[in-house]
Amino acid sequence: MAEELTIGFVGNPNCGKTTLFNAYTGANLKVANWPGVTVEKKEGRFQYHDREYRLVDLPGTYSLTSYTMEEQVTRQYILSDDVDVIIDVADASSLGRNLYLTLQLIELGKPVILALNMMDIVEKRGMEIDTHRLPEMLGIPVIPVSARRKTGLDILMHAAAHHKDHKHDIPLIHHHGEDEPQTLQTKHRHHHHSEYAMVYSDELEDKIDLVIDALRAKYPDLQNYRWHALKLLERDKEITAQYPVDLPDVLDRSYEKDIINQKYDFIDEVIQEVLVNKDRKAAVTDKADRFLVNRWLGLPIFLVIMALVFFLTFTIGDWLKGYFETGLELFSGGVRGGLESLHVPAAVISLLVDGIISGVGGILTFLPNIFILFLALAFLEDSGYMARVAYVMDGIMGRLGLSGRSFIPMVLGFGCTVPAIMASRALENKRDRYKTMLITPFMSCSARLPIYVLFSQMFFPENAMVVAFSLYVLGLVVAVLIAFLTHLIDKKHDREDTLLIELPEFKAPSAHTIAIYVWEKVKDYLTKAGTTIFLASIVMWFLLNFGPSGYSTDMGSTFGSVLGRWIVPFFAPIGLGFWQVVVALIAGISAKEVVVSSCAVLFGISNVTTAAGMSSLMATLGGMGFGALNAYCLMTFSLLYVPCAATLATIKKETGSWGWTGFVALFQIAVAWLVTFLVYHVGLLL
Repeated sequence: MAEELTIGFVGNPNCGKTTLFNAYTGANLKVANWPGVTVEKKEGRFQYHDREYRLVDLPGTYSLTSYTMEEQVTRQYILSDDVDVIIDVADASSLGRNLYLTLQLIELGKPVILALNMMDIVEKRGMEIDTHRLPEMLGIPVIPVSARRKTGLDILMHAAAHHKDHKHDIPLIHHHGEDEPQTLQTKHRHHHHSEYAMVYSDELEDKIDLVIDALRAKYPDLQNYRWHALKLLERDKEITAQYPVDLPDVLDRSYEKDIINQKYDFIDEVIQEVLVNKDRKAAVTDKADRFLVNRWLGLPIFLVIMALVFFLTFTIGDWLKGYFETGLELFSGGVRGGLESLHVPAAVISLLVDGIISGVGGILTFLPNIFILFLALAFLEDSGYMARVAYVMDGIMGRLGLSGRSFIPMVLGFGCTVPAIMASRALENKRDRYKTMLITPFMSCSARLPIYVLFSQMFFPENAMVVAFSLYVLGLVVAVLIAFLTHLIDKKHDREDTLLIELPEFKAPSAHTIAIYVWEKVKDYLTKAGTTIFLASIVMWFLLNFGPSGYSTDMGSTFGSVLGRWIVPFFAPIGLGFWQVVVALIAGISAKEVVVSSCAVLFGISNVTTAAGMSSLMATLGGMGFGALNAYCLMTFSLLYVPCAATLATIKKETGSWGWTGFVALFQIAVAWLVTFLVYHVGLLL
């Protein structure tokens, strides 16, 4: 078998790079962190024509001038010797914006292949790309593909294998002559148009040659002299520190803007020659964006879309949940009957049925609701809508001292807070990252959904969806208010930069990409049910069945009741002065779903999510004086108080600070208490 070929997938954000990567690897991928940094690393393997391919999906970047942690990782990996071939994935429908990165990659002198993705969108817009002329102008293979339709995939891999050892196997044909604009004519002593795709003005080329000569003399083992010379002319901090040269007359200022402008001049020339019927048809995206990114309509439309998501989550999810509840009821009843017929001790039956099956099973019945929520979020993300949400929020977030990009982790927080916290690393400014990590846990993650579903259906049966949606809005409002307060305190660090974000073409989401996304999230949910919630249910059962005198069927004399009653005075002013509720909230720190499973164990209801179970729980709570207002306070506190253990661990990992992690936990408890206090006492007045 031939040696392994390592291919790095590079591209602008939202170019379809990950969809293409998934089309090759499917679920056969490995996710880890890059060595030394907390940036996610995706790898996949597959075989093609007896060759083993190792694919690496690199974080999205607009250029090799790196600012964020993710962009730095992409640049460092491309510069390393680990990658054999670079596949530059470009959105063919926005070719001009994507070619800037392509030109930078070509200048590295490594094997590069341009994969023109989303060619189906180009065709729909009535445009054509001359795929014969484009390789002549760039000097690299150009392969049209559609990651969504999975077309052109075999040809792309064949080109990668063939191009591995052939950096310059396509002749450059620029056609620069006397009829060309003055800026493109050259009398330079070197005929660079036959050597390089990107050729600069004579003044710049002279400086590049002088810097290359100095680099060769001082660093004889250095590779990619031209790229390093360009970076020195741009005054790139990293390259200037690593490879200083003494050329004060040549490196007299930063030539970054000159280099950028001349690159875009060449890109304009390329687009003129290779893109046919560019303006034939107005894109559907442009028409939709008149409304979706409108200053006044953008935010209301986002709220309506999210309301629709929760409508589907409740209506379709609850319909499917009914079948899960019936199955759980039959299963737990059968297990209890079987164990009793075998004369198993009552304590063991209670542990298995009231502890494990009731705790874990109760959470699993919410799987349809979770599935619908993740399906909707995956659809919005893959269609290109989420980038528009960040754009719409840029003005609001700017007034809070944050970038619209900070809203992306907040939106991801509707799914799970852990990847949302990790997404904050895409922010350039450290203060922005820390502020974003402070407010993102206030978003309603999917783990809180079981709490909303259970208590809203019990106490607000006619308006369950509205009540649940109000909590999502409340979390967003609290996050915005906290961001505003921190901005007032931190005024001296006002932001001056604006949001730069790609608004991708709207496209039909890829069923394959959505399936992988949803499966990964559902798998995480099931894994949590089989580990964290399983163990938490057992611990909770022991706390509620054992006391100072040993095993007891009287829950009031157990360790759990002692702990709960000790903390009750803290919760009484916010309408949660019930030791059982206190214990459930403490257990919820392990995972928010555990609040529901703990209620099942605390009140001895094996099928708490069924109609009979909810009726029984509501009657028990009502007998304690726990009503609709208390239920809303419980949901409010669950929304805002200390995030789950996995989130706290992620914050520690991202910041490297136990102090900041502890501050976030205590801060959220304080905010949760204050907001719930206001809700409870306003509710009493009403």
